[in-house]
Amino acid sequence: MSYQALYRVWRPQLLEDVVGQMHITKTLKNALIQQKLAHAYLFSGPRGTGKTSAAKIIAKAINCERAPVAEPCNECAACRGITAGSIVDVIEIDAASNNGVDEIRDIRDKVKFAPSEVRYKVYIIDEVHMLSTGAFNALLKTLEEPPAHVIFILATTEPHKIPLTIISRTQRFDFKPITNGELVDRMKHIMETNEQTYEEEALFLIARAADGGMRDALSLLDQAISFSDEKVSAEDVLMITGTVSREALMTIARSLGHGDTKEALETLDRVLRGGKDGKRLLEDLIYVFRDMLLFKAAPEATHLFERSVLNEEFSQIAAGFQNEWLYAAIDALTESQQEMKWSQHPNIVLELALIKLLNARSWRETTGVEASSNAAVQELEGKLSKLENAIKQLQAAPSTVEGDGNKKASASAPRRKMQKGSQQPRAATGQVKEMLQEASKQQLQQVTSRWGEVMERMKTTSVPGHAWLSDSKPVAASETKVLLAFQNEMHRDMMDTKFRETLCQVLADVFGDHSDFLTLLGSQWEKIKEEYVKVRQEDGEDPAPANPLIDEAVKLVGEDLIEMTDK
Repeated sequence: MSYQALYRVWRPQLLEDVVGQMHITKTLKNALIQQKLAHAYLFSGPRGTGKTSAAKIIAKAINCERAPVAEPCNECAACRGITAGSIVDVIEIDAASNNGVDEIRDIRDKVKFAPSEVRYKVYIIDEVHMLSTGAFNALLKTLEEPPAHVIFILATTEPHKIPLTIISRTQRFDFKPITNGELVDRMKHIMETNEQTYEEEALFLIARAADGGMRDALSLLDQAISFSDEKVSAEDVLMITGTVSREALMTIARSLGHGDTKEALETLDRVLRGGKDGKRLLEDLIYVFRDMLLFKAAPEATHLFERSVLNEEFSQIAAGFQNEWLYAAIDALTESQQEMKWSQHPNIVLELALIKLLNARSWRETTGVEASSNAAVQELEGKLSKLENAIKQLQAAPSTVEGDGNKKASASAPRRKMQKGSQQPRAATGQVKEMLQEASKQQLQQVTSRWGEVMERMKTTSVPGHAWLSDSKPVAASETKVLLAFQNEMHRDMMDTKFRETLCQVLADVFGDHSDFLTLLGSQWEKIKEEYVKVRQEDGEDPAPANPLIDEAVKLVGEDLIEMTDK
């Protein structure tokens, strides 16, 4: 059979023909021309990137009759013989099938013999990571100090499986995946040389499917040429590769943006019935959303797109999504991608992934479909901001205890300034002392016994008011007023201003007559109580005669846990 596959016909014969590896080819050219070649090389990288091709080119260059040269002439007997594989001194070994100790020992025994046809023996060991541990150990000494007429070139796609003792004895070159642009340029050159017509979109689809490998790209191109009648079209490539068309991907993306479940699922069903791979479709969707994120972040970097082309349709669809939704969509699709690997029904997993994206609550918030919902969120945020500002103002200028409980805190700024500092405690002290003249222990016991009911009613009437009030406790009571002591100044200020009317109404409902209240801090109450008791004692009116039993109880458990009743 005289026909040869494209990847064999167009296999690089010069270092400059190795596409996408300029960082390696330049180094090797300089080493060849300067005759500074190492005794062992390690070529690592993805499949189809030129590792074994570069190894054979080196073998030809060092044995070329015109050496030292940067490139082999490909005309002398040595170059033509190595290209044809007829030179016995250039040995290519497949380590996948020759991975035992015996094969490596055979190399070790023969390596000392001088070459018979050319100047250098070259051992090219492909897929070297497949060698056994014993084979690697057998190769160590020979690889470290080979005879002057021998060069080893090791090639692998999995360098992490090679022992470090081997890697340290070689000069390593890492071949990188070939970019889509470089693949397309190479295929254009081949098609034009062969005088074959093609659609540029078809070559881009082949490059995308090749995933950075030139051999894969040329194999797919060869298949597309055989499938096509006269012109290699994008439809032909989509048919032979199982790739999803860009139009179908954009349709699904547009359906997700509009929330059109019917169109999204029908498009998905049509694609899958056309023989496309669901896993490939899911991967393509992830890349489409990735391209949209890239477009939003850097609109000028369209050359980095993987699955998309910048046009009016793409711009409109991308504008319908916000970054937060795209992040969530990529995460959700990536999770579904993992599930598909282990599912017996991967297409169902794909359908569920689309339905989840369509029904996600975040979709309505990020695509702007429900503007009213966004408005409500903004309104709540505005109210929260106002409340925070009000609290800050109260902390900066706390309100005073007013004598009239129904007065509103609407004083002007100069008035608030006068109420700051030491005037507030003096004003509160006077009002409290007036109230204490009318207060009695019986009234306080009545209020204390029903304070739980006050808290329950307050919670029913106003949950925030209940929260602010929970910091207080009644410490004195008269026939019309209740004195509340607070631990926190901000809590007291909120009850004095925002929730005064609410608490007054609750007190009226529970007690009837106790419909007003005064507030102060717990530390202020202790001072006022001490002064009040001292004055009463000086006047000969001891409000609470000393009781040794009560004093001892206060010492043991504290005054807050003791309730005294008169009998």
